[in-house]
Amino acid sequence: MKIAFITDDGKTISRHFGRAPYYLVIELAEGQEINREIRNKLGHQHYVKSEEEPNHSHGSGMDSASHKKHGQMSEAIEDCQVLVCGGMGRGAYQSMQSFGIKPIVTDLVDIDEALQAYIEDKLKDQTEKLH
Repeated sequence: MKIAFITDDGKTISRHFGRAPYYLVIELAEGQEINREIRNKLGHQHYVKSEEEPNHSHGSGMDSASHKKHGQMSEAIEDCQVLVCGGMGRGAYQSMQSFGIKPIVTDLVDIDEALQAYIEDKLKDQTEKLH
């Protein structure tokens, strides 16, 4: 199985799904890491040329145009089963679910710590962090 972590630096979990430039993808087999790689991710910066910054006050990204953008953002991790991030909009969360990727929102920052928590089935999905 493969788990994607949203990241700015390959070591820590980004607090914002839409703004992070990378995924760190970790492949597991029988609960052990067998590979990790950094993948580029589309983000808000790729869409702001003709649009305003997203409004996160009432649950962002719930419209069909946003769902399409989330699809483009997820193309790099379509082989992953799980996406771990520090925060995301409700629309992105629902879009990931519709693409067959389980989103998990966490307050953990260190990727290795979150990975271990996931392996031990202790990584809790903190949906109260959705915006």
